[in-house]
Parts: sequence; structure tokens; C-alpha cells
Amino acid sequence: MSEIRRVYKDEDSLLLLASDFRFPASDYLCLMEVNDAMVEKLAHLSRLLFNETEKAEIKNDLQRMIAFVEKLNELDLDNVEPLLHMSDEVNVLRDDVVKGSVSRSQALQNAPIHDEQFFKVPKVIKK
Repeated sequence: MSEIRRVYKDEDSLLLLASDFRFPASDYLCLMEVNDAMVEKLAHLSRLLFNETEKAEIKNDLQRMIAFVEKLNELDLDNVEPLLHMSDEVNVLRDDVVKGSVSRSQALQNAPIHDEQFFKVPKVIKK
């Protein structure tokens, strides 16, 4: 069984951390705090800028999403096998079909820069 430790961030919030042991899903406790610092970090990582009204909306949306996902912890999954694939089919591929292709002259017709045989593109590798 897993040991739960208490980690105090400040007087108003408490985080519970499980040690690195595996334990049954029914004993799993996931408390996630969505605060302004998290919203700011997500905004920084995604390179987005939000005003205070937008931050409040995003914080509310994140809290609702997390509450929805945490609601899944209430399900009784004792007799449910893990799903590895959506179906029992294996390597369902279509047969290759030989079709016609465009000619070189047709392909080069829409190229902005070309010679008689090749597309010409700007040099991107410096020596």
C-alpha cells in the first residue's frame, strides 16, 4: 500500500503526494490545484498572453475539466480488462493499386522556378 505524505505550500492549500509505490486505483487520490501560477505557466509554455478576465475564465475551465476527469475515479473498474486496441483487427491495410501519374512536364508546369528536369528551391543548408 502506498504511503501518503502531506506537503504544505502555504496556510490555505495542501497537496497530498503519494510515494513512488504502485497501489490499487481505488486507493488513488488525485488532488490538483488550479491556481493563477499554473495558468500563467501554461500561458508561458504555450506562448499565449491573457488578460485577467481571460485568466479567470481559463482557470474556471481547467477546474471544470479536472473535476470531470476526476469523476472517472468513481467508476468500478475491478472487472474491466485494459483496452489495448479499439478492435481485434490487425494490420488492416488496403491493397496497392497502380494508377497513372503526372508527367514531368505537367509537374513542372506549376513550379515557380524550374529547369527542364528539376524543381529549383532556395538553398537552405549552409556549408
